[in-house]
Amino acid sequence: MLIDHRTYTVRPGSMGAQMALYEKYGMAAQKRHLGEPLIYLITESGEINTYIHAWIYKDAADRAAKRAAMQADPEWQEFMKRNAEAGYLLAQRNNLMAPAPFFTPSVKPKG
Repeated sequence: MLIDHRTYTVRPGSMGAQMALYEKYGMAAQKRHLGEPLIYLITESGEINTYIHAWIYKDAADRAAKRAAMQADPEWQEFMKRNAEAGYLLAQRNNLMAPAPFFTPSVKPKG
């Protein structure tokens, strides 16, 4: 199992607009290809103006295939275009991780 943990930093004051943009234009396409996220969270304290989400894959090949299909989806492409035009995102960090031996995620990889 492989978990893609992503952290995004947005411009101060733009979190609500970023979340609304994703919910309206990106969420359906992303879930269609990747399934339900393990987590999707907004920072309440600490490193503010950040949000994280994590997606579960069977392995690296499963991740590559699902992300390629998502990137080819016209609905996802429209979201990415709108997202770039909005300019809310300042930074992105991705970590590919494996569960600890004693942890079994409640969300399973799609497919």
